Amino acid sequence: MKYSFEDHGPTSVLTISGELMHDQVDVLRRVCLERLTHGVHNIVLNLEHLTMADSAALEFLLWLREELSSRQGQMRLVKLDQTVRKILEITRLDRRFEMHDSIESAAKALR
Repeated sequence: MKYSFEDHGPTSVLTISGELMHDQVDVLRRVCLERLTHGVHNIVLNLEHLTMADSAALEFLLWLREELSSRQGQMRLVKLDQTVRKILEITRLDRRFEMHDSIESAAKALR
């Protein structure tokens, strides 16, 4: 797994690529909490190159959504890979997240 952040004031774009599995989730939790502590209120998750997500990754998505919500922030998912989209559909988590086709449309929805 690789990840990168691009900050835009109170909104941060987090791009995750590769496979997000249980052994990488703690790292993402830490870096996301650090961002939230330093003023980020919203996160746009660019998942275009995320090819696989296990149950720990799904728990991470739910945790991040709840953490942002508790801080009056929001999260949007963008550019989901077909495999990841199918995983969310099978687990019915697609109903819990707002998904967009582009970073721009997700950012507009956060305003």
